[in-house]
Amino acid sequence: MDDAMAMREVAMTGRAESRQGRLLVVGTPIGNLGDLSPRAAEAFRRADAICCEDTRVTSKLLAHLGVERPLIRCDENVIASRAPGLVERMVDGDVLAYASDAGMPGISDPGQVLVESARAEGVPVEVVPGPVACATALVASGIPCEHFFFEGFLPRKAGERERRLRQLATVPGALLFYESPHRVVATLESIAKVFPTREAALCRELTKLHEEVVRCSAPALHEEMAAREQIKGEIVIVVAPPSEEESATCGADAAWDAAAADAIDPDAAIRADIKAALEAGEPASAIAKRLSQRYSRRRREVYALVLELQQ
Repeated sequence: MDDAMAMREVAMTGRAESRQGRLLVVGTPIGNLGDLSPRAAEAFRRADAICCEDTRVTSKLLAHLGVERPLIRCDENVIASRAPGLVERMVDGDVLAYASDAGMPGISDPGQVLVESARAEGVPVEVVPGPVACATALVASGIPCEHFFFEGFLPRKAGERERRLRQLATVPGALLFYESPHRVVATLESIAKVFPTREAALCRELTKLHEEVVRCSAPALHEEMAAREQIKGEIVIVVAPPSEEESATCGADAAWDAAAADAIDPDAAIRADIKAALEAGEPASAIAKRLSQRYSRRRREVYALVLELQQ
């Protein structure tokens, strides 16, 4: 072997050894492509492949940037099963990016599973911040936001939804909810029932051409939306904090004492789903598999909840 060839092999070996895999968590626009940061665009260019909720949505974003990369579907139905293989690729040196359909990954988003799996194996995680729909809606609503609580999606069944809203009544701050267009009227009805004296805002199509923010009393907001023939777009609902009178009625303390903190049960929604599945006769292992994907939780944690509720 001549000296030139040996030097080339040494150089290639050095590059291979210095290559370090990582996960790039990339925030993307919630509507307006002008909100994509230069750093986010560069992260997509650096990646060997891009994991995403919907390949069709992310491919349009990459086409806008003129970037071509392999896309890997990682929605809530498959990300738990694919995470180990993806982490293995990063351990071997691949740089993978993850993007939600819109907004900041990991917030009411299955990307949390991939972040947790990467960190568990010591893979570096680099977060590229981007727009967040709930924060954008809170500011746009004009509702006082010194303190706020992000709930995400409320339970689908009316009884469970109203029970959860009553639990949240003691929170001394604004409440933020995500909702889909076809369920928003039912959700607003529950909010109006539980919080009849509070103001609320519906924020729709944020940063897009047809952006809309409607703010009024919770009952009036429900009436206005119920009167519409069709509601489209991504929706965030903001509910004002409790008044002093309401706080006194609820027995809430402005310092948010331990009793109020206990009422905010992060497992309330998943427990309700587990109970419904058990009543329907679904096997424990199947429940754990399905709900771990839906709630971006470890399967063994969900399985432990299932066994607890079975007893």
